[in-house]
Amino acid sequence: MSNPLATLLAGISSPYPNPSPTLLGGLYIAPLVPAAPMWIAVTRRFRQFHDNLTLTPLQQLDGSTKRAGVVSALNRIYYGNGSTYYGSNAAIDHSFLVGSWGKNTAVRPPRDVDVYFLLPAAVYHRFQAYAQGRQSALLQDIKDVLAVTYPNTAMRGDGQVVIVNFGSYCVEIVPAFETTNGDYLICDTNAGGRWKTTTPWAEVVHIDTVDAACAQNLRPLIRMAKTWQATCSVPIKSFCLELLAAEFIAQSPWRLKDWFYFDWITRDFFAYLYNRANGAVVVPGTLEVIQLGSEWQSRALSAYQRAVKACDHERDNQVAAAGDEWQKIFGCDIPRVL
Repeated sequence: MSNPLATLLAGISSPYPNPSPTLLGGLYIAPLVPAAPMWIAVTRRFRQFHDNLTLTPLQQLDGSTKRAGVVSALNRIYYGNGSTYYGSNAAIDHSFLVGSWGKNTAVRPPRDVDVYFLLPAAVYHRFQAYAQGRQSALLQDIKDVLAVTYPNTAMRGDGQVVIVNFGSYCVEIVPAFETTNGDYLICDTNAGGRWKTTTPWAEVVHIDTVDAACAQNLRPLIRMAKTWQATCSVPIKSFCLELLAAEFIAQSPWRLKDWFYFDWITRDFFAYLYNRANGAVVVPGTLEVIQLGSEWQSRALSAYQRAVKACDHERDNQVAAAGDEWQKIFGCDIPRVL
């Protein structure tokens, strides 16, 4: 069976003097930019796009305030006191942010605020004494504690977390126990229940390291990829998108460039993504392997095809036509005209 991406690439005529674009390892690599004044809208378009995705100060404050309330309620029961630190950027006793908020890859509108809440070792031993259902019982205990403070707020346990639904978005509390080597044990209620080892700091370090090595281009790419995921209902986990974006940008010829190259960066990312279907990613720290599947592959191909058209329009300064194609991928957050 022929590869539809390779077939598409083979049929693209080159708009450049020389050399012709080539396909290297499944990626469409464009030649050097000619000296003519082209691509006049790319820098402004993608800079504005990213500004439209970044959480506002009010959204950050809202998330931090909700987190502070939930953690304070847990501290009162499990530690006999409320949190002693408050504010949008302050640490909260016995807790830290994980997920997109912890890695600074969140997009607007805000998604769930993921929080690790560190419990005393005595709580672990109390539930470890249960004959069965230890993890489910712990999540229920967390829910019962929070219900005292939030009696009219919907909440539920789900696998590893207790989800507190505040309407605008949820706070997802991950009850955790710190181990002597700095890892964390968390609940996993699936398949009868177990304790799962995690290393969330390794995930943060991985994103920080790649982002710093690639001129701070990783986090913008992650935010754009998540926006595509939401706009086009792409059935792939955000966590996997983050790892795939880090893989891609680390080997991209445009990794040290600026906003002027983000039309090519996003286009080539979709080609890279297409070629990673049915592969796997490895979680930093724990080295857990996550299979990627291929349910999302056709959407990656569609995004790539539209991005190729958008890049051609950008080259020819057809600003609105390029915007039309970009909005089919990313929605209205990316400006159509400037």
